[in-house]
Amino acid sequence: MTEQAISFAKDFLAGGVAAAISKTAVAPIERVKLLLQVQHASQQITADKQYKGIMDCIVRIPKEQGVLSFWRGNMANVIRYFPERQFKGLGDCLVQITKSDGIRGMYQGFNVSVQGIIIYRAAYFGVYDTAKGMLPDPKNTHIFISWMIAQSVTAVAGVVSYPFDTVRRRMMMQSGRKGADIMYTGTIDCWRKIFKDEGGKAFFKGAWSNVLRGMGGAFVLVLYDELKKVI
Repeated sequence: MTEQAISFAKDFLAGGVAAAISKTAVAPIERVKLLLQVQHASQQITADKQYKGIMDCIVRIPKEQGVLSFWRGNMANVIRYFPERQFKGLGDCLVQITKSDGIRGMYQGFNVSVQGIIIYRAAYFGVYDTAKGMLPDPKNTHIFISWMIAQSVTAVAGVVSYPFDTVRRRMMMQSGRKGADIMYTGTIDCWRKIFKDEGGKAFFKGAWSNVLRGMGGAFVLVLYDELKKVI
């Protein structure tokens, strides 16, 4: 095996392990964020049962669904909350959406997702590497300093791109719906209706929990660097 292949394998292993650990650790925060973000577009959560905020959500989830429900759907990267409610599981979710909406239904919110990810990733990686490059000795920076830099980057990037994520989630929520159940005719219509019906603040519902979740993203960057040193 060439040196380049070995280096790639090490990076792949370090990145995979770091991501798996952090994603599992912040899964409860991610679940809270998604509930707050999409509950207004949900047919499963009636108006009188909607969560009032982060703490209300954290308190009610274990009472109503059990503690383990914080990690329900942790393996799925899309529609984490609703596969177990509207669908029997991730596989059933994919099958039903394909049957109902076709392959196109699997890409609800794709355009706005691309727009948001460009903004987020540009800051997430670009600013992080730039900031580390300004340090006296980037390769031997204390782990706490690296974590603080990473946390600041993920927090800012997360808040700036959050409205795009909200619109994306709302569009994804429509998969499988027909006729009058469809709330938004497209991405632009989604932006317009959220602002008109719920106000500008609605785009940032769950944003604080997203910042907390971003600690996991920052941890990925730091843990990735540390694992590469060990490997």
